[in-house]
Amino acid sequence: MQALKILLASSEAVPYAKTGGLADVAGALPKELKAMGHDVKLVMPLYAQIDKDKFQLKVIGSGSLSAKIAGRVENFNLYEDAREEREFDAWFIDNPGFFDRPELYRDPKTGKDWADNDERFAFFSRAILESCRKTGFIPNVIHANDWQSGLVPAFLKVDPAYSDFAGVATLLSIHNIAYQGNFPRESFAKLGLDESLFIPGQGFEFWNYLSYLKAGLWYADILNTVSPTYAKEIQSSNEYGYGFEGILKDRSDDLYGVLNGIDEDIWNPAKDELIPAKFTPDNLSGKAKCKVALRKMTKLPMVRKDVPIIGIISRLADQKGFDLIAEVADEMLGLDLQIVVLGTGDQKYHELFTALQKKYPKKLSVTLGFDNAMAHLIEAGSDMFLMPSRYEPCGLNQMYSLKYGTIPIVRETGGLADTIQNANPSRSTGNGFTFRKYDSREMLNAIKFAVEVFRDKNIWEVMMLRGMRQDFSWAASAEKYGELYHKAVEKKQPVLA
Repeated sequence: MQALKILLASSEAVPYAKTGGLADVAGALPKELKAMGHDVKLVMPLYAQIDKDKFQLKVIGSGSLSAKIAGRVENFNLYEDAREEREFDAWFIDNPGFFDRPELYRDPKTGKDWADNDERFAFFSRAILESCRKTGFIPNVIHANDWQSGLVPAFLKVDPAYSDFAGVATLLSIHNIAYQGNFPRESFAKLGLDESLFIPGQGFEFWNYLSYLKAGLWYADILNTVSPTYAKEIQSSNEYGYGFEGILKDRSDDLYGVLNGIDEDIWNPAKDELIPAKFTPDNLSGKAKCKVALRKMTKLPMVRKDVPIIGIISRLADQKGFDLIAEVADEMLGLDLQIVVLGTGDQKYHELFTALQKKYPKKLSVTLGFDNAMAHLIEAGSDMFLMPSRYEPCGLNQMYSLKYGTIPIVRETGGLADTIQNANPSRSTGNGFTFRKYDSREMLNAIKFAVEVFRDKNIWEVMMLRGMRQDFSWAASAEKYGELYHKAVEKKQPVLA
């Protein structure tokens, strides 16, 4: 496959700044693309939480760059990660007025999005293009991600100021279509585009709002989302497409599903430094030690060795299926099992789990917040992992769980449906337990079935090993992204491809 110049634009990326799964993708994909021989650069905002000294950030060139937004000129500096040990090249857009804030997207004082997110990420999109121009790095493909960089494909298509980017192809990845970057109609004037482009039903307009995600969906050369099933779901109905199902169906020939990978340098029980005992498919003894350590950390008593622990690491929200759990919580906790929960989210679920923990102190441990070391121990020490999501574009924890010999219990949706096959012990098939209908009784039945199968240690170990030996590394996913980049280039420049 021909090597390409690729600019991956993301509003967050590991190891620099993270709020969700987008950061994992943006931090892992460039490493694999570089290993494949592509010339790839990540570009993201320079947030307050990014440690300039730790990452040895240095200004590229001399003097500030600038981009126009809301009728004014905003200056910025372009930094790069200058560490010798960096795994890929990374650029950072430095504008303290927009990005030197305590959180990436939300004002912690109000709990609401920053009031100027329209300006912040319109500026980010223009600054990306100005950075390419200033450095002379004109890529073959710009890979935009979610609404925060959704304007990049739009600017390239409709703004004559970027005629020098005429040969640059664009790919837009949808990580969660529920997050759309919708702003008041008046925000369009801030983009510096001709007002005649705001046409009902077309690229920028969405129910008389300005939508950054719709602009990307309308103008990008190629679209993709993070699992094949989710790519189908978001075209099927408003329940999954959140109002964009029509445009996605119209663009179905340009829409692909590429399952995310996992970073096996970080999520791998054979070399995980955050767990008390390592283990492999050839030697599972360390997993039992991790289960003992998990019980000790969570203060769950040792009832019997053969009582299974179900792990949950999640945002506590309806989308993640916690309304189902709430409906049958007492019945769940009446089963022969223990449950460990790590996460934060809606206040109603904070209150629910706090009350349940008091009611069932020997069966339930709840930690409201996030702790990376604890997350690794839950994956390593649990026997099962519950993900009853209403929708799940890709999901990563079910893949982490398989790698750690922890059997997933999931609803068949999105990436969960693509990665987990329901167990059939008599045929020795499947790598987890699934339920199709979004229903608390169906979820409870799947949990009961898992607990029943768990009693047969031979069958259980075969399932564990089957999951542990699956390949969910980024290498295969990166190959598919490489194919999409070439499709985008071919669509943009069919004669040159």
